[in-house]
Amino acid sequence: MLRHCSQPISPNYMSLDVSISAAITYTVNTGEKLINETFTVGGEARLNTGSYEQRPMQIRNGRAHPAELGLDKSGFLLVDHDTAVTDFRDKVQLESIYYPEVVTLVKAQTGASRVVVFDHTLRSGDDAERESQRLREVILSAHNDYTDWSGPQRVRDILPDEADHLLTRRFAIVQVWRPIVRSVVAHPLALVHAQSVAPEDMIVAERRFPNRVGQIYRLCYNPNHRWFYFPNMRRDEAIVFKVYDSERDGRARFTPHTAFVDPATPPDAPPRQSIEVRTLVFF
Repeated sequence: MLRHCSQPISPNYMSLDVSISAAITYTVNTGEKLINETFTVGGEARLNTGSYEQRPMQIRNGRAHPAELGLDKSGFLLVDHDTAVTDFRDKVQLESIYYPEVVTLVKAQTGASRVVVFDHTLRSGDDAERESQRLREVILSAHNDYTDWSGPQRVRDILPDEADHLLTRRFAIVQVWRPIVRSVVAHPLALVHAQSVAPEDMIVAERRFPNRVGQIYRLCYNPNHRWFYFPNMRRDEAIVFKVYDSERDGRARFTPHTAFVDPATPPDAPPRQSIEVRTLVFF
């Protein structure tokens, strides 16, 4: 059952402040080559080069501004999305239950003729849980997962026999993010309205994995950025957001995003536990 967030919102959520002031971590464009590397030495780790800065930004409650949001307008939206998955750490359930659910969701939100799930990432804000279950960390720097080069390259990586044909028409990469156990209080996800991002705000960083090399965009500070988040996201809600679109007609193509520290987070808030699923979307 899907409900676009433009439908009636519970008074509970509307009573929340419509914006908060919080620090967003941006990359400083010094001209140096930027590298994000994921490697495994007794457990997954990361190495990032470059310089960062924190800027205080107003982050608006997206629940209170549904008319400003949409996949082609802002690059993202919130939906109600029930799931039959009981344990998101169970690979069998993920592939047999959740992947088909995500395909149905993304088709409904985009009108795509074909959706291919190709990846997922489980994240935790708890150090011990990450170590014991080999989960990834929460990312506290503004970025977009694909670039003008790495978006099409992902099609070539995943569907090599079809890529030449598929890349002759419009395609996108759409991700689905949700809590996996309880509501997210600590380290919520913030997303910047795509229409407030200038091309020069995004700089390429090489993304190195043990088996391949890709690219992401890191985000540089611009006071015009309009940030949004969805406070207290529940397990039966999901953010659908677009990180690449081959269409260049003015619609949202990239959606930079980041976790952030909400200054109102209670000190005893449970660590964030979330999943993001990545899909190739063909029209």
